[in-house]
Amino acid sequence: MNAAIHITQPDWLRQMVSNCPSLADDQQRMAFVLDLAQETVRRGYGGPFSAAVFAESGQLISVGVNSVLPQHNSVLHAEVVALMFAEQYQQRHDLPRHSLFCSCAPCAMCLGAIFWSGVQRVVSAATKADAEAAGFDEGPVFPQTLDYLRKAGIELVEGLQRQRARQILLDYRAGGGEIYNPLSGQKA
Repeated sequence: MNAAIHITQPDWLRQMVSNCPSLADDQQRMAFVLDLAQETVRRGYGGPFSAAVFAESGQLISVGVNSVLPQHNSVLHAEVVALMFAEQYQQRHDLPRHSLFCSCAPCAMCLGAIFWSGVQRVVSAATKADAEAAGFDEGPVFPQTLDYLRKAGIELVEGLQRQRARQILLDYRAGGGEIYNPLSGQKA
């Protein structure tokens, strides 16, 4: 069986990235990532999640927004999309000396992708509890999982601009956004 998977980014996302100013610090980078998540919700594109990969220098390498619903692919979480595009851009299968910024603490699947990607740092905004309060099931994420990543040399920074990120999740839910966890049995 010959098959191909084609992953695309929405046109409006390309426009936001092309207009992205220099982002000097973690606060500015997270604000940018949350702008992406907010725009995703506003446009009804997909789930309320976004991510971006930055080089050690601070250069924006790639972005991703949750594309599960529009592209009918359960693995197209924002973090995975951002990592895939970064690896393609860098022509590498790993991303040492890179950071991943996420609008929400990564789910179980994304934590696995993060481990294998080789990023050195993950900065997240909303927490697992915030995502679950909005109706999402983040899967088996345990303190031991996070400890494993830390022991592998990955720095985890949690809760940066958490309130804004939490509000984006709540706005998605209040606007009738679909909760698409296959095992949760929930639909908005």
